[in-house]
Amino acid sequence: MNTAMAPEPALRWSKSSYSGAEGGQCVEVAESLGAVHVRDSKQLDGPMLTVGVRAWAGFLGLAAS
Repeated sequence: MNTAMAPEPALRWSKSSYSGAEGGQCVEVAESLGAVHVRDSKQLDGPMLTVGVRAWAGFLGLAAS
């Protein structure tokens, strides 16, 4: 049995167009298969929060209301 896992492709991070060029308080978001990753735009190598797609959609729905 082969238990080797394929490496995850590089995440493509994006942030809001409202964040501006000065780099203030912002988060970046990246999607992968079945998950959404969130990180601090000032700490690119720092920790990230990973949530399921449904949880992320629920969060966005609450944030928009």
